[in-house]
Amino acid sequence: MKRAFAEISTAIAQQSGRPITFLLAAFIIIVWAVTGPIFHYSDTWQLIINTGTTIITFLMVFIIQNTQNRDSAAVQAKLDELIRVSRAQNTLIGIEHLTQDEISDIADKCLALAKKAGNAVQRSANKKAQAAISKTV
Repeated sequence: MKRAFAEISTAIAQQSGRPITFLLAAFIIIVWAVTGPIFHYSDTWQLIINTGTTIITFLMVFIIQNTQNRDSAAVQAKLDELIRVSRAQNTLIGIEHLTQDEISDIADKCLALAKKAGNAVQRSANKKAQAAISKTV
């Protein structure tokens, strides 16, 4: 059941993102708008478009969420594997399961380390530049 839903939702998400699908939706709206005078802008005429768009929107939320969840999980698995095989901190694997506050704390620590490393690189570059200048003078 899960596999079938995943395949169906992927197919629907891919088809719904195509330009032809947008043009078809725009065409339906235009046809609906043009038929307004024919049906004297009745409540039924308005109900048709309101109901149709509500149903499609409701269903698409679940389709899009399913494809986004799978894409996100796949990206996380790839990132975890890159972290695992590199010299990066293996403690970062799986942080997507932490709370927002825990993730913010880790991000702050990483930012502080990056700034510290950046400052060290900048100091090293400055020393090299000074040495190069003093050799030419």
